[in-house]
Amino acid sequence: MRLDKYLKVSRLIKRRTIANEACDAGRVKINDKVAKAGTEVKKGDIIAIGFGDKEVRAEVLDVQETVKKDGAAELYRLL
Repeated sequence: MRLDKYLKVSRLIKRRTIANEACDAGRVKINDKVAKAGTEVKKGDIIAIGFGDKEVRAEVLDVQETVKKDGAAELYRLL
């Protein structure tokens, strides 16, 4: 699954356009490498998102195309 779509589905970032802009700005990394919006996300990847001076790190536990709001937190684990 594309990185920008995963960020939206998992609700780490609320909207896909915002996720896309964050990727374009170089604020999103997968396994410590700057990632583009089209980068494929796999189970076990570590995603780091820079929000200002704070960084959120999450491990991908599952990749699903669609998920209900209540189940979104089961797709990742915060580190």
